[in-house]
Amino acid sequence: MPYVFDAYGTLFDVHAAIARYRAEAGPEADRFSDLWRTKQLEYTWTLTLAGRYEPFWTLTQRALDYCFERFPSVDRALRGKLLDCYLKLDPFSDAVAVVTALKQRGERTAILSNGSPPMLASAVEAAGLKHLFDAVLSIDSLKMFKPRMEVYALVTKEFSCKPVDVVFVSSNRWDAMGATTFGFRTVWINRAKNPDEYTDCPPVAVVPDLTALLSLKR
Repeated sequence: MPYVFDAYGTLFDVHAAIARYRAEAGPEADRFSDLWRTKQLEYTWTLTLAGRYEPFWTLTQRALDYCFERFPSVDRALRGKLLDCYLKLDPFSDAVAVVTALKQRGERTAILSNGSPPMLASAVEAAGLKHLFDAVLSIDSLKMFKPRMEVYALVTKEFSCKPVDVVFVSSNRWDAMGATTFGFRTVWINRAKNPDEYTDCPPVAVVPDLTALLSLKR
């Protein structure tokens, strides 16, 4: 049965872009990157609630422009460089090895992401993960973002399976909540050791990194 991964924050480090230009971004670099991610996600939720849609790439750019306004000390000349990096984010150090090991075990694998198809194609290619996934699923086909239940249903449709057959892996607790509500067997990758915000929707496991997936009982 399939192992399905969220992309941004789970397989790919969303702070890798600013990390490459930390010196140029200056002392506000970390706050800038945190807000970029926060606004990017906020826009997906507010638009979906309002029944509107813009591609994730558009929202990523819009969030970045907001951050330049919020942190004027960060040079706007970095805009193009940061966006280019976002298309080629570094994978987490354990991502390639873990997905490779799952494929060697005969598991089917996929990505389910808010990302626009060109974004995902670029990131997967740059990370050397392209050959390791049976499917790369984007919400763009639905024009609505996670955690809408219709998004998670893309997986069961793709693999002709029941929700309980799917192991869904995400580092985003709100995403893990949505996936659990849909009926997936969800694993929360809690790298930052954050407190649980959705105790009424517990995942089947909470682990510190992707490597721990390999020792979980199926």
